[in-house]
Amino acid sequence: MLIQVDVKKRVTARGRVFSLDAGFSSESSRLALFGPSGSGKTLTLQLLAGLLAPDAGRIVVGDRVLFDKRQNINVPARQRAIGYVPQDYALFPHLSVADNVGFGLPRRWSRGLDKGDRRRVAEFLEIFELSDLGKSLPRDLSGGQRQRVALARALIRHPRLLLLDEPFSALDTPLRARMRQELLKVQYQFQIPVMVITHDPEDVAVLAETVIVYEAGWVSQVVPAARFDGQTEEAFPFLTAIAVKG
Repeated sequence: MLIQVDVKKRVTARGRVFSLDAGFSSESSRLALFGPSGSGKTLTLQLLAGLLAPDAGRIVVGDRVLFDKRQNINVPARQRAIGYVPQDYALFPHLSVADNVGFGLPRRWSRGLDKGDRRRVAEFLEIFELSDLGKSLPRDLSGGQRQRVALARALIRHPRLLLLDEPFSALDTPLRARMRQELLKVQYQFQIPVMVITHDPEDVAVLAETVIVYEAGWVSQVVPAARFDGQTEEAFPFLTAIAVKG
């Protein structure tokens, strides 16, 4: 599926100004956004998901134009068919695992879950090996379990694209290795394009087909993962000093 991003966005945080001017196009099913903190990767995902609106530009996913400033198109986030898992997973602490997963369904708060919705939640709990934890609260879960809850919530609506913001940053090294394989299994099972933000070359090696390299608010490279040279954020020491987190 073709993904085209050509966006500009200017944001201010703690008195500092950051300008994003990023563009790329890819038909890969597994994309990695790689670069130092503050280079615009998270901001790009937020623009794709519809959580923020670009100041200018155009976003196309498949055959749908999600944003076009010139044509005054800005599809609301809930209508974009994009699943988004933020870095902290954003689970509701007062809701059970089952209710967190069910929150992704469109009727969750308007009328509650009907019989079909409850069956669907149960199905996703089983897919993600969470059936025994349906009544548990997020605080009672391990890091890997919380991640699976967040993935189930994002995927229960069958989105056309899944966005993951540093999904393994809170996990220890052995669990990271396992969850990479879990994510590959999810991508294969749901046949959904995945875009993942990472600082870890190992994530790129395992998960990515194409790497989009960010530097200080712009895309410096779009390369096949097989040709990616494994550069880390230490290769850009001056960038983290001038950019706000994004």
